[in-house]
Amino acid sequence: QVQLVESGGGLVQAGGSLRLSCAASGGTFSTYAMGWFRQAPGKEREFITTISASGAQTYYADSVKGRFTVSRDNAKNTVYLQMNILLPEDTAVYYCAARERNMVILNTRDPDYWGQGTQVTVSS
Repeated sequence: QVQLVESGGGLVQAGGSLRLSCAASGGTFSTYAMGWFRQAPGKEREFITTISASGAQTYYADSVKGRFTVSRDNAKNTVYLQMNILLPEDTAVYYCAARERNMVILNTRDPDYWGQGTQVTVSS
């Protein structure tokens, strides 16, 4: 059973930066595609970004393109989300997700595993 644990969330002012981490255990991390999603109060969980098992392929939602960067360190079983130029509308619970097949994650139906989420709050 794969476990995913996010960290790095918190409160930041608009224009600031945060880096989220997601540590994986219990599986073969280097073979999984990974993704990040977020869910704001009263809204559906939405796709943010995905990265292939090797890290060679990445995709981003238009809302974060140019501001967020996904990366991974397979030696550390960890995926990262660097968030820059944060906006109040980025406020949400952020979740990482894993897919056992090396096919990028593009929607909420794709992951096989989810983390518990970490809160990001951006003040104006």
